[in-house]
Amino acid sequence: MRQSWRSQRWWVSGGVVLSLAGAVLLARQSLEQQRALFETDARIVHRLLSQQVVQHDAILATLALLQPAPAAPGTGSPEQRLPALYPRILSVHRSDAATPWPDPALAEAENLSRQSGRAALAPLDLPSGRYRLVLASEPASYALTIDLRALVPWTEWPMSPDSSHVRVELVHAGQRHVVQAGGPQAGAGSRFEFHKVVAAESQPFDVVATQTVGWRQWPWGRMTAWVLAVAAVLAALQHLQRQRLARRRAEELLRLGQVARLNTLGELAAGMAHELNQPLTAVLANTQAAQRLLDDEPPELATARSAMAQAAAQARRAAEVVGRLRRVVERPGNGDQRQTVDAVDAVRRALDLLEPECQRRSVVPVLDGAASLAVVADPVALDQIVHNLIVNALQALEQVPASQRRLTLTLHTVDGLGELAVADSGPGIPAEVLPRLFEPFFSTREGGLGLGLSLCETLASGMGGSLSAANASTGGAVFRLRLPLANGQA
Repeated sequence: MRQSWRSQRWWVSGGVVLSLAGAVLLARQSLEQQRALFETDARIVHRLLSQQVVQHDAILATLALLQPAPAAPGTGSPEQRLPALYPRILSVHRSDAATPWPDPALAEAENLSRQSGRAALAPLDLPSGRYRLVLASEPASYALTIDLRALVPWTEWPMSPDSSHVRVELVHAGQRHVVQAGGPQAGAGSRFEFHKVVAAESQPFDVVATQTVGWRQWPWGRMTAWVLAVAAVLAALQHLQRQRLARRRAEELLRLGQVARLNTLGELAAGMAHELNQPLTAVLANTQAAQRLLDDEPPELATARSAMAQAAAQARRAAEVVGRLRRVVERPGNGDQRQTVDAVDAVRRALDLLEPECQRRSVVPVLDGAASLAVVADPVALDQIVHNLIVNALQALEQVPASQRRLTLTLHTVDGLGELAVADSGPGIPAEVLPRLFEPFFSTREGGLGLGLSLCETLASGMGGSLSAANASTGGAVFRLRLPLANGQA
């Protein structure tokens, strides 16, 4: 029973470990896939935004190169038509000797542009969603006011801005503009980040993309399918193992039964010789008497017929004895097979074979005492004795309620011998039965042959040991098998 529970525990532990390992592997694979997708989308976002801001430098450079003449009064300047072509450009400003900058911040940006030789940013206010870019040139300088909200080419955007969990921002000098809000970015989970400055020195905005993969985004479906698959495979393997153990248990029980029949020959021979001796002697005496009666003059036919009838009755009795012997066909043993055997292993083998019988009777055997007990015995004979003692105990326990059934097997050393005590909580052995318990052909069970305990006692004696029975002080019966200890066994 303990071995069965230990095996069941190993199956459960193995299934849990395998399930967790597979689930972790699936989760890591999913995270790697989401990370790869995130980085791909972030790089596409960076490329698209870089293309947009680079166009601003090109537009300003074109205006500075062409220097379109101021429009006549009442007509629009050519550069003022740019917002119609580029919706993200809100306005275009021009500054020359006749038209100074309307905002001193633009004049400051113009000075920076002259110093650097490229366009320069005016003081920023990114949270407002716009910025200004100035390019100094002669005879006129130009400035663009750009709408960050219209900067994003949504038709080419790699993500759905309404459902994507990726947050995209433009960051510069501690200011931020949210391009795409994304999902929640706080809480437990894996966090992905992407930072890269757009490809325009005049507009050094840092494209920042972040994503937090929370518990809800884990591949729970695949992980659950994996766990169920592992459970199904382990259940099938466990079923196959149970079938294999059941087949092995049946083969072992069959082997023990065959060995028991072989070892019963000596016991049967002794008992049958005793039973056949009396009827055969009576047959001989009656036939001799009938012969004398028939030789008399005149012959005493009536008395001779009676003697022959008695001889026939005794012959029938002898035939019944022989018939019983033929029903238990045996072969002689193979001689002394004694060797060093671990009695604890023998008990465990017997308990393993009889586990279904114990479960059927709601009995949980308790193995107590030494963890190892080396004795000198015939392994097959020892297995047979232990098997018979446990079977007898289980049959005795059937006579008490299930809640009171106890079976304890104790192994220890007593008086220089190894002892196995098999104690049950059954009704015990009646006082009038105890002296005849090991007598051949004596049985208290209906249909019993009466040779099991007798054979066990004979086998124990043949191995230099003994088998005894008694009633326990706490109730029930206790059988004690004692065998010689192996050399070196304390």
